[in-house]
Amino acid sequence: MKRLLPILFLFIIFGCKNDQKKEVVDENDHPSNKITNPNRVSDKDLEQQQKFFDLKREQLVSKKDQRSELDNLVISKSILKENDDYVIDFEYPYLNPELDPIYDNFNKYISKHYLDTKEIERQIKEEKRLCDSLGVPKDTERRVIEYKIYNLNDQLISVLFYKENYYTGAAHPSYTFETLNFDLVDGSFMKYQNFFKDNSEGELRDILNQSLQEKINSGEMYYDCWEISEDDFAVLKNNFVIHDDSVEYYFDDCVICPSYTGTYSIKLPFDALAPVIKKNGRNPLAN
Repeated sequence: MKRLLPILFLFIIFGCKNDQKKEVVDENDHPSNKITNPNRVSDKDLEQQQKFFDLKREQLVSKKDQRSELDNLVISKSILKENDDYVIDFEYPYLNPELDPIYDNFNKYISKHYLDTKEIERQIKEEKRLCDSLGVPKDTERRVIEYKIYNLNDQLISVLFYKENYYTGAAHPSYTFETLNFDLVDGSFMKYQNFFKDNSEGELRDILNQSLQEKINSGEMYYDCWEISEDDFAVLKNNFVIHDDSVEYYFDDCVICPSYTGTYSIKLPFDALAPVIKKNGRNPLAN
């Protein structure tokens, strides 16, 4: 398992489907007047992409979490740093150690892995662009990170960090995601192997792809999407949050869909995951 990188900069570069329009023809449709720039996207296509992107983003941002129910446990903190080249705006959760000293394990982990501002700056300067970076350049690059938090039976908290990345030259922001699942009882972080059977990755990926394929077949917002690959799932198998009755996997732009269409997540009810859930007393999915 790869060590978890700092949250602001886990910008994994994935292969992405490139389905741009290959040619634009004038109203007379005369061969001599055809434009054949393969990288050109028509104004109409850009308008449609922006419409779907706005809807996709709104669905993400408006999702309800349980932060208000956890106000004694969770304290929101933030970092804001601005200069001429970039803006870092990062909101993150802090667990109240007065309720239980074991919560300091969570806070120390956040501080160690995510709050190194010098490393943040270095990686911003070095990172590459994602798959569909088209559009008018922006003067200042921005990284805006927010979170949603969920609680399962007072035993587990799931944190979703969603990162809005404003890249120079991009038509619209792109999103990347990272999750943490923290056991409130023993103060440990839980991974794929704590919830799912050994060597079950292939079967779980099939379950995810079946759900995704149903969405693709429905049309609507899921044009240009594709199934998650074996290699991508090997990297992202820990990228999920747990709700009261389901597990929700999150995928960066260009893993299952480009930034302008499709979905960021796939939610699977516990019943659908029954064949791969590990049966033991410490697994909250098995109780």
